[in-house]
Amino acid sequence: MSETALTLHVDNLSCGSCVARAQTALHQVNGVSDVTVNLASEMAKVTFDAPATLAQITQALVKAGYPALTEQITFDIKGMHCGSCIGRVEKALLAAPTVTEVSVNLAAETAKVTYLVGTTTPQELARMATTAGYVAQLRESAEPEPDQDARIEALRHQLVIAAVLTAPVFILEMGSHFVPGVHAWVHQNIGMQTSWLFQFVLVTLVLAWPGRKFFVQGLPALFKGAPDMNALVALGTGAAWMFSTIATFLPGVLPPGTRAVYFEATAVIVTLILLGRFLEARAKGKTGEAIHRLIGLQPQTATVMRSGVAVEVPISEIVVGDVVRVRPGEKIAVDGMLLDGDTFIDESMITGEPLPAKKSGGDVVTGGTVNGTGSFTFRVTQVGADTMLAQIIRMVEDAQSTKLPIQDLVNRITLWFVPFVLIVAALTVAAWLAFGPDPALGFALVAGVSVLIVACPCAMGLATPTSIMVGTGRAADLGVLFRKGDALQALRSVSVVAFDKTGTLTQGRPEVTTMSFAPQVDEAKVLGLIASVEALSEHPIAAAIVRKAEKQGYVQQDADAFRAEAGFGVSGTVAGYRVLVGADRLMQREGIMTDAFAARAAHIAEAGETPFYAAIDGQLAGLIGISDPIKPTTPSAIRTLHQLGLRTALITGDSRATAHAIASEVGIDTVVAEVLPDGKVAALDELAKTGEKIAFVGDGINDAPALAAADVGIAIGTGTDVAIETADVVLMSGDIHGVCHAFEVSRRTMRNIQQNLFWAFAYNTALIPVAAGVLYLFGGPLLSPMLAAGAMALSSVFVLSNALRLRWVALGRSAVQNEQAPYREVTA
Repeated sequence: MSETALTLHVDNLSCGSCVARAQTALHQVNGVSDVTVNLASEMAKVTFDAPATLAQITQALVKAGYPALTEQITFDIKGMHCGSCIGRVEKALLAAPTVTEVSVNLAAETAKVTYLVGTTTPQELARMATTAGYVAQLRESAEPEPDQDARIEALRHQLVIAAVLTAPVFILEMGSHFVPGVHAWVHQNIGMQTSWLFQFVLVTLVLAWPGRKFFVQGLPALFKGAPDMNALVALGTGAAWMFSTIATFLPGVLPPGTRAVYFEATAVIVTLILLGRFLEARAKGKTGEAIHRLIGLQPQTATVMRSGVAVEVPISEIVVGDVVRVRPGEKIAVDGMLLDGDTFIDESMITGEPLPAKKSGGDVVTGGTVNGTGSFTFRVTQVGADTMLAQIIRMVEDAQSTKLPIQDLVNRITLWFVPFVLIVAALTVAAWLAFGPDPALGFALVAGVSVLIVACPCAMGLATPTSIMVGTGRAADLGVLFRKGDALQALRSVSVVAFDKTGTLTQGRPEVTTMSFAPQVDEAKVLGLIASVEALSEHPIAAAIVRKAEKQGYVQQDADAFRAEAGFGVSGTVAGYRVLVGADRLMQREGIMTDAFAARAAHIAEAGETPFYAAIDGQLAGLIGISDPIKPTTPSAIRTLHQLGLRTALITGDSRATAHAIASEVGIDTVVAEVLPDGKVAALDELAKTGEKIAFVGDGINDAPALAAADVGIAIGTGTDVAIETADVVLMSGDIHGVCHAFEVSRRTMRNIQQNLFWAFAYNTALIPVAAGVLYLFGGPLLSPMLAAGAMALSSVFVLSNALRLRWVALGRSAVQNEQAPYREVTA
């Protein structure tokens, strides 16, 4: 049985220790081979095989306190007539492995389906029911799980309530620090006992209302022996509230001189932590903007031709084979092939390329791109999850949920960090009680609560995944897709970039780049005769000659007695002339002398072109140079890679002369020529003998073995190779500047992660002793729990804000020549 990979949305993740505990719970399920839990996206990616089941996995998450989110949707079902229909619909829907519950109502003709969020789509479930013979349509009134905006709004609501209830408490207890005389006025007009009673009521409301979540989630985790951030907050605020309540109502229980209240600290801690979570949620929402933008690219409706009539239909109803009409300025709904019309299409949101691409009959169009001023129709070839946009979204999501090797260390640390903090807090309280000055109990409480609050490891858990989410999202904006998120880390250690030639550095299509003619011949007539013969050949070189002749405006004539000989060339009769076109060996065989063009042929070969001779009625008439032109942006991209400190190599099956000519023209350092397709892996192994890490860049079709063998495989293409399984990184355009973008995003993302981790660990390492009261021993201050809460929130916000800087990663290009490779025409 093959392994199953599943991505679940997980609830209650609030810090790095939560991530570690969720991963531990999943790893304990027999049959689970790999687990990645992402705090920033709140997702868990699980790979498992028998005997593990989905039920066991979800149960493990529930038991650990981090349940997988489910969503319930309602379908209107057409075609049900009896009880057996109910059974068929239920069976069809339950066939989806991530559906947990189905309830079909025959009278109402509905089906309520509960499934794990993110593991399937309503459209896919509707398709399954429809396949069983019952048309299913999603009911508009179905209520999905709250989205990120709703969650942010809920946190805002809780924060406002906490702040309104906390403000009077803070003013009563701390007002004198800002306005002299407030404390005396309270004492004289309200009385301290009345003030404490009022504070007790307000703070109790704070803990029972907006602060309730900390206790509901934290205390069960503590009792299970798996404390998390919520447990630390619950213990800290609960201890402060309990001590203050005893001081208010049962002062005799406390030792003499220790009576004091910390209601204001309790309320302010809850408010500040809610503020931090609100700011975190807003920032985390921005880390996923790339996905939201991609999803937003697809229009909701399209104009489909049905029985010769243009009908606007939802994209969910479009099927393969439909003909869709696109008007100027419209978004293209799904993938297809253009049938008629010419236009320019803005594909920048997919490829990262700013210039619109020209499209005509037979060209591929991509869903989510924007049509220009032309109007056209296209035939649908891919819909739903099979479209390129859907594949891109899946790749970005997969990359964003990937766990980098550096994250393993973070998770191991955070797994033990919270228990360590509890021990430190207990030792702190004990030390103050044993050795602290009077009132020792008050000092012990302040120091213990401060340690619990300041040490919450939120920043640790957010340090890596937020940077990955923003970095890979920015890369997608630049047309670079990280299929495997760990390529972000691997690219940073690469020092050599090896390139395939055809279709990677070059256009991938032969073109005529040089033409020389014998003296006193009619050049237009000769070119027309040559092209008339070549028009009968299907060889790419023949097509290049025909294209060149068409640009020169020749009139094609009928050719007779056509013959093509592999390795030699072609021959035929046109308008009574005997025409030969081919390699020098063809001319030698036919007894035609080529000495007159020997020097020019040698010069063409040295320039990396392939010479072909043309003869008319047994007389040498011309020489044609064919080459695969270098892409205009290739030289500047190679220069940029050198500026990044990388060495470059060319691995090609071409002759050494051609390979060295191309390498010299674009500035490549090392050349490995005359390599067969299956020899590229051996060439990479040879380059790697120096111990350097190598990235291989290929067109993603013939280079699969090399892409898989390299330390990092980068597939380059125009977007048709999105699903290449062997590549680590996919470039959506044919411009190898995407390679530069990939390296730049990798380096900046890894540097950003290191900054975040340094801040998170340095912060916790430095402030725990301060919170415990070390500075007080040397005449310094004792950290207030309120300041501890503010510092803890600031730490997480700093990490998230630092990660969001990656949204503006940009790589300036060197001067790029936009014109085509120069065409050289020489006459005798």
